[in-house]
Amino acid sequence: MVSSLPFIVIAIVVLVIVVALVFLVRREKAENRITLLASLAFAFILAGILFGGDRLFGYGLMGIGVILAVADILNRSRSR
Repeated sequence: MVSSLPFIVIAIVVLVIVVALVFLVRREKAENRITLLASLAFAFILAGILFGGDRLFGYGLMGIGVILAVADILNRSRSR
């Protein structure tokens, strides 16, 4: 468990940087803003990474996050 901790920390830092770049770089275009559904998906995936010690719970949270992300992608593609 201790050997996987640096990878988890690196993954979380990279994800936070990506979200910060999405908010800071593309602020003027409304179509590129992150939606509420995408934010929830991101939060569930992060929670799945953080609670990865219990595999069933962690993978379940990540699965919910992926399902929400796919729903957001489908919702955005239909609205165009």
